[in-house]
Amino acid sequence: MKNTTIDYADFAEYDRRQSAIQRHVVLAFLAGLAVGALGMAISGLASDLVSEFYDPYAYLALAIVVGATATGFGWALLTTFLAGTSMLVSAMGGSAVLGQSDFEVIGGGHAAGLNLLLVLLVAVGLLAHVTRRSDGWGDLAAGAITGLLVGDVIDRATPGFIDSQPGFWPVPAVMIGTLSVALIFVMRGTAAGRARAAVLATGVAAVIAALALAF
Repeated sequence: MKNTTIDYADFAEYDRRQSAIQRHVVLAFLAGLAVGALGMAISGLASDLVSEFYDPYAYLALAIVVGATATGFGWALLTTFLAGTSMLVSAMGGSAVLGQSDFEVIGGGHAAGLNLLLVLLVAVGLLAHVTRRSDGWGDLAAGAITGLLVGDVIDRATPGFIDSQPGFWPVPAVMIGTLSVALIFVMRGTAAGRARAAVLATGVAAVIAALALAF
């Protein structure tokens, strides 16, 4: 009769991984609720300048953090979607309580804007997860995130573009643009990786700016 050796350390490690995943899912949901509720409060109480900083960049920042800290790609997809959905529900619920049925607090106040924002949050979260890789794919993901952010800044800050906002230039545009570029240095640890990310970011931002100008 053979003796079976059970490695309880493996079970303990598996249990720790499952517990960490569960905590991450719950925290993503709660963080989404908190960020969405705070966005609703800011839109009603704070100045337009503060609102321009918050929407949509606070939501995108949360998506980046949630995606980058997820255990795997599938969990990044789930948790960023959960965080994004809870943000939208929290913000819209708070607006409804205050009697604002148009939901202008987030996503531009219309269904298409809400759907687009949710898709963007999930996409950014997945890209943030890919930045954990140390190869070229991680460099490209970091560049794509920065390019999307910089492209949005250009769109908002330039008169005549789709989402042009007169008050967005110069303070919000310069600060958010600088932080967006700084992401490359945070997410990539080598000069070559940063260079590849910067090249892609420039291309993505240029495409977004061209589309904003064309339409």
